[in-house]
Amino acid sequence: MLNKFDFNKPLKLVLIIYAVLIAAGIVVTAVFGANLSIDFRGGTVITYNYDFEEGKVADINIDEVKALVSENLKTDANVTKGSSIAGDTYTITVSLVKNESVTTEAQDALLTALEKKYPDNAVSLYSATSVNPTLATSFFIKAVAAVIVVAVLVVVYVGFRFRKIGGVTAALTALVALVLDIAISFIACVAFRLPIDMNYIAVVLTILGYSLNDTIVVYDSVRENKKTNEDLTLAEMVNKSLRAVIARNIVTTTTTVLAVVTIIVVSELYGLTSLRPFAIPMVFGLISGCISSIFVSTPLWVVWRNKLDSKK
Repeated sequence: MLNKFDFNKPLKLVLIIYAVLIAAGIVVTAVFGANLSIDFRGGTVITYNYDFEEGKVADINIDEVKALVSENLKTDANVTKGSSIAGDTYTITVSLVKNESVTTEAQDALLTALEKKYPDNAVSLYSATSVNPTLATSFFIKAVAAVIVVAVLVVVYVGFRFRKIGGVTAALTALVALVLDIAISFIACVAFRLPIDMNYIAVVLTILGYSLNDTIVVYDSVRENKKTNEDLTLAEMVNKSLRAVIARNIVTTTTTVLAVVTIIVVSELYGLTSLRPFAIPMVFGLISGCISSIFVSTPLWVVWRNKLDSKK
């Protein structure tokens, strides 16, 4: 079946699907907003573990916790509860965004108040993180700069390595695919209400590597086929190359996705919610990377090269 399939034909349909997803993501972001973490906005996040057993130990009331936070920290905060799928780990997260760092004494006072209010729940401090707003802005600028530098290096590297088959156009279409992959991972964060933090920057850089690797494999196959199949058109050469490497790209992506899905399952079972901002967008980005390297970057490159050749 692959011997007859034209990988260049679905380009418009795939781009339309990406456009719809990105448009939906923009709407959701505009309505609900992106959940920037304290890494990029500044503030304090305090997480507590507590015990809860239906019928034996009462659950903790969020409104009561908010009142205790206001009383002890002298400010309002966003309070959320979480639990693992197995139901053996329960957490309370107190978030104070764009506030000055909370002193250790204030944190101790809040913990004491929670222990006094809920003596049967065995409330204990799990983690406390504070980031100065000025430092958070600096983190954000450096993170964006890192992504831009990587994108520039991608264009330079691909352009130089595949200069014999139109390296600059190949690099730019590969960059288009990378932008789409990053957009999908960002939409996943917004849809699942995950915090945009340093974990997400690690996701972006990892996706850039995986997606670019898939695209380079295709370009490399095109370059080799050009040496022995000069009578083929560029579209035919791309189809021949994709048929040779598509199984490899799909298997590589599938095994990686399965590994990340395993991380998600284990983290949810044991209440390791800190892994969500990394693992969930990673899955969506990897899947998008596989699709874009096959149905976007190379077919788009064919269209661009054909237009340039027709002008000549």
